[in-house]
Amino acid sequence: MWFFYILAWIAIFLQICFVVLATAAGLYYLAELVEEYSVLAKKCIQWLIVITILVYAGFFCFEELPNVLILCGVLAQVFHLIIIQDFPFVSVISPSFIIAVILIIVNHYFAMNYFQAHYHSFSEVMAYFTLCLWLVPFSLLVSLSANDMVLPTHAETRPLLSDNEDVITNYFSRRAKKYGLLSFFNYAKESLLPQRSKKVF
Repeated sequence: MWFFYILAWIAIFLQICFVVLATAAGLYYLAELVEEYSVLAKKCIQWLIVITILVYAGFFCFEELPNVLILCGVLAQVFHLIIIQDFPFVSVISPSFIIAVILIIVNHYFAMNYFQAHYHSFSEVMAYFTLCLWLVPFSLLVSLSANDMVLPTHAETRPLLSDNEDVITNYFSRRAKKYGLLSFFNYAKESLLPQRSKKVF
């Protein structure tokens, strides 16, 4: 009996490792797609925001969710629309981004309070959290890696030129400092996976 119990825990550990690896590979692929097709990614995210607002309208018409929960969710989507206007340039220190993050946290708080007080099936709760709370912020998180490919434009919030730099030098010095999801996965790949050494004869 104890041998089967130990095998079950080993199998669970291996399954978790496989799920994490598959998720990381999927995120890496999505981040590369967003970098390659940033215009299409912007349109997809805009449609996701519109669909999420329509889902909130459906909740308002057909379900008995608290108005404050629906209003907070719609307000978060409005700020997501403001963030997406300058896509692929997304500034994480802009007021709209900070307010959107605060609204996500507040919306999670209201949703958890509501679902603790009112019974809904697990699939209904996961449907609300997935479609209304996680889908758009997750797509914005994946699209942050496209920010590394932005050329210097009017969307740049800090000054392009200092006393001893021109536009090109400033752009390439910023490109060396990548902070997106794709650069994080590239760093993890280079540091965790063994590197192949080419034989030189």
